[in-house]
Amino acid sequence: MPAVQIPLRQYARLLRSYLRSLRASIVWLCVLLGAGLMMQLVNPQLVRYFIDSAQGGGSERALWIAAALFIGVSLLQQGVQVAATYVGENIGWIATNRLRGDVADHCLRLDMSFHKSHTTGSIIERVDGDINALANFFSNFVVSLAGNLLLVVGILALLFFEGWVVGAGMTVFVIVAMYAIQRVRRYAIPHWGKLRQISAEFYGFLGEHLEGTEDTRANGATGFVLHKFHSLVRRWLPVRLRAFMGWASMWITTIVVFTIGNAIAFALSAYLWKKGAISIGTVYMIFYYTELMAKPIEKIRTQLEDLQKADASIVRIRQLLETEPAIRDGAGTPIPAGPLSVEFERVAFSYDGTAPTLDGIDFRLEPGQVLGLLGRTGSGKTTIARLLLRFYDPQEGVIRLGDVPIRDAKLRELRGRVGMVTQNIEIFKGSVRDNLTFYDETISDERIEEVLIDLGLGGWLRSLPHGLDTNLESGGGGLSAGEAQLLAFARVFLSDPGLVLLDEASSRLDPATEQRLEAAVTKLLRGRTCIIIAHRLTTVQRADRILILEDGRIAEYGPREALAANPNSRFSRMLAAGMEEVLA
Repeated sequence: MPAVQIPLRQYARLLRSYLRSLRASIVWLCVLLGAGLMMQLVNPQLVRYFIDSAQGGGSERALWIAAALFIGVSLLQQGVQVAATYVGENIGWIATNRLRGDVADHCLRLDMSFHKSHTTGSIIERVDGDINALANFFSNFVVSLAGNLLLVVGILALLFFEGWVVGAGMTVFVIVAMYAIQRVRRYAIPHWGKLRQISAEFYGFLGEHLEGTEDTRANGATGFVLHKFHSLVRRWLPVRLRAFMGWASMWITTIVVFTIGNAIAFALSAYLWKKGAISIGTVYMIFYYTELMAKPIEKIRTQLEDLQKADASIVRIRQLLETEPAIRDGAGTPIPAGPLSVEFERVAFSYDGTAPTLDGIDFRLEPGQVLGLLGRTGSGKTTIARLLLRFYDPQEGVIRLGDVPIRDAKLRELRGRVGMVTQNIEIFKGSVRDNLTFYDETISDERIEEVLIDLGLGGWLRSLPHGLDTNLESGGGGLSAGEAQLLAFARVFLSDPGLVLLDEASSRLDPATEQRLEAAVTKLLRGRTCIIIAHRLTTVQRADRILILEDGRIAEYGPREALAANPNSRFSRMLAAGMEEVLA
C-alpha cells in the first residue's frame, strides 16, 4: 500500500500558522539546542586529551583540569537539555491547544447533517487524539531534526579532520543508516493512518453506548453491545499489530545500524592504530563519537516515527477542516427588534434528498401571534422548527423572519432572536448561572432571579446551598424532569428572543407543574411571537392560529376560534374526539 504523501508546503503552512506568535520561544530553543550540540562535540576532545596526557605522563594538574572540564561541561549540557525540553514542551502545548481550539470551533460551526453522520466519540478522537499526535511535531520537530542533523555533520567533519579514511567510512555508514530508516518509515506510515481511523470508530461507538446505557440495559441489548464491542476490538488488534510492527521494524533497523557503525569504527581505529597513525586517545575519541552519533540518529528515527503519526493525523485534521458547512452565514441583513413575523413561502425540504419531509409549506404568522402546530409523529412539525433556526436549509422556497429572508441574516443574530425549548433538556456541568446564561456576562443576577421566580422556581433557587453559584451535574443529576424543563424555559426568556419555539416543551411536566407554568408563560410570551408544537389540547389553548400538518403538507391552517367553531374542520373534530386520540 502506498505511503501517505503530504506536500512539504502543508507542513510549512501548519508550522507557520501556529508557531508565528512563538518566535521568541523558538529562538531560545534554537540557542539552547545549539549550545547543547557544541558541548556534545567538545566532550570527546576532552576525553582524548585526558587519555593521551595520562598515557604520555602529563602533569597531574592538567589531568585534574581536563576531568573538571569534562564533568562541568556534562552537567551544563544536562541543564541545557532540561531547559530545551521545557521550552519545547511549552511551544508544543500552546500550538496544539490553538489547533485544538480551531478544530473544535470548526466542528461547532458545521451543520447538523455533519453531526448526524459522525458520532460524538469519533469527533472527540479527531479533536483530541489526532492533535495530541502532533504535539512533538509542533514542539521541536524542525529544530530538533535540524539540530541532530547538524550534530551528525559536525561529528563527521571532526572525524574527517582526524583522517579521511575514518571520515569517509563513517559518512557511508550514516548514508546507509538514513536510507534504511527512511525505507522502513515508508512501509509503516499507512498503518498509523488506519490505526487512527479505527480508534475514532471505536471511541465513537463507546461514547454513544455509554451515553445510552439506560436504554441499552432496559431493552436487553447489553449482549449486542458487547458483541459489537468485541468485533471492533478484533478489527483493531491486527491494525494495531501492523502499526506496532512498523515501529518495531524502525527500532530493530536502528539497532542493526548502530551495531554496524560500531564495527566500522572499531575496524578503522584498529587499522590506523596499528599503522601508528593515531593515538590510543584518538581511538577512544573515534569510538566515543561513533557512540555519540548513535544518539542523534536514534532521535532522527524517533522524529521520523512521530512524523508517521503526524502524517496520518494531519491528513485527518485537514479533511475535517476542509469539510465545508452546508449552512453558509448570511450577508448580515439585520432582523428587526420586537416580536417577529414568520413566513414560509413554498418551502420544500428533504433530509435525504429523496422522500420529502416538507412539501409546499406556505403560511404567514403575524408579529406577536401564537401558532399551534399540530400533526402526527413524522408529519414535519419539528423540521419546521429546525428550519427556522437554520440547522438545515430548505431545498426550495424562502423562510422570512420579520420580513427578512433568514439566509440573508447572520447565523449568530438569527439564533439569538429565536429561542427554542424541546422535550429533551441538556444540563451541562457548571454553575446554575452558566447553565442559564451560557456565559453571557451581560445578563445580571437580578434578571436571572426575576425569571426564575416568574417560572415558579424561587423556592428551588433559595434552597440551593450557593445560590446561582451552585454547580449542577452533567445530564441534570439531582434535578427533577420538571425543574430541568423550567430551567430550559428560563434560558430562552433570558435571551429575550423575538420568536419562541416550544417543541412539546411541557411533555415532561406533571399537571401541577404545568399549571404553575401556564401563568408564567403567558407573562413571558407577552410581546413575542410563538410557535407551539403540541400533541395535547391544553398546550394550544393560547394559540391565535392553528396549522395542521399531514405527510409534510398543510392539511389545515386558520384562526383557532374560527376552526374550532367550524364543525367540518379537522381541528374541530380533534376537539370533539380528543386531540390525543386523533394524533396518536
